[in-house]
Amino acid sequence: MLDLRRPLGNHEGRETISMTTGIAAASPSIAPRDSFGTLMRQWRRRRGLSQLELAESGGVSQRHISFLESGRARPSRQMALHLGELLDMPLRERNRLLNAAGYAGAYRESRLDEPQLKAARHALDLLLKQQEPFPAVVVDAGWTLQLANQAAQRMIAFLLGPRFDPSKPANFMKLPLHPEGARPFITNWPEVASALLHRLQREAMDSPAAASVLAEVRRYPDVDELWRRVDWDSEPQPLITFSVAKDGLVINLVTMIATFGTPQDVTLQDLRIESFLPADEATEQLLRQMAQR
Repeated sequence: MLDLRRPLGNHEGRETISMTTGIAAASPSIAPRDSFGTLMRQWRRRRGLSQLELAESGGVSQRHISFLESGRARPSRQMALHLGELLDMPLRERNRLLNAAGYAGAYRESRLDEPQLKAARHALDLLLKQQEPFPAVVVDAGWTLQLANQAAQRMIAFLLGPRFDPSKPANFMKLPLHPEGARPFITNWPEVASALLHRLQREAMDSPAAASVLAEVRRYPDVDELWRRVDWDSEPQPLITFSVAKDGLVINLVTMIATFGTPQDVTLQDLRIESFLPADEATEQLLRQMAQR
C-alpha cells in the first residue's frame, strides 16, 4: 500500500493515508499585520454591513463601532470575540483580530495527529473508509491533500501514471487545472475548470490560502481567459460531472463536499472532505472492478 506521510502525522496501519503527487502546492504568504480597526472595517464591508447594521446586530452603539474602527477606542477581549462571531469570520481571522487588539488567539491550530483531534481524526478515517470503493480525499483551505482513501490513490495513479512524484505535495485544484496534471484526460475540462475557478474565487474572499492558489492557477495556459469568459446565453446544467477518458476507460463522477459542522480548531475548520461518486452505472461497475483487482 502506498504510504507517503506528510507532516500532519504518522498513522501506520490506517486505511486512510497522507499522500503526495507531482503537482505542488504553494505556501500562502503571510499577510502584514493590520490594526484592529482596519481588519474590522474590512470584514464589515466584506459582509455588506453598515456601521449601524453591525451595531444593531451586536447590541452596541454605532458610535462605539465607529470609535473601534477609527482606533479611538480599544475593544475588550470579549468584544473582539463578539465582533468576530457577528461578522462570521473564519477562526483563523478571528485570531488575527484578537492579535491586532493585543490579545492572544482563542482558537488552536492543531495537527491532525495531536490527541485533542483524536475524535475528529477518527471521524475522517471512518468517512473515507466507508466511501470505498469510490474516491474520497481530505484537503485543507488551500486544497492541499491531507488524507486519501485507497480508491483516491488508484484514481490519482491512473490519471498521472509515470508523472507521479511523491516528493511534492498534491493540490486538488492544481491537479485538474495544470496542463501536466489530469487536465489532458478531462473530456469536459472547460466546464470543470470554470466551476473550480469560480469556487476558488468565492473561497479567496475569506481565505488567504485559497487566494494564493487562485493567483497561481490563473497563470496556467488558457486558465485566466477561461475564468473571465462567461456564456450568459447558455442554460446552466443542473450538475457538472467530472468526466475522464484514458487508456480506453471512461469515468464519469460527481463530487460532494462536506465540512465539520461545529469546528473550534483552525485546522478542522480549514478541512473539507471531497467525495467522488459515480455518475452512471458503468462508472460504478468500473470502480468496483478496479477495487477488486
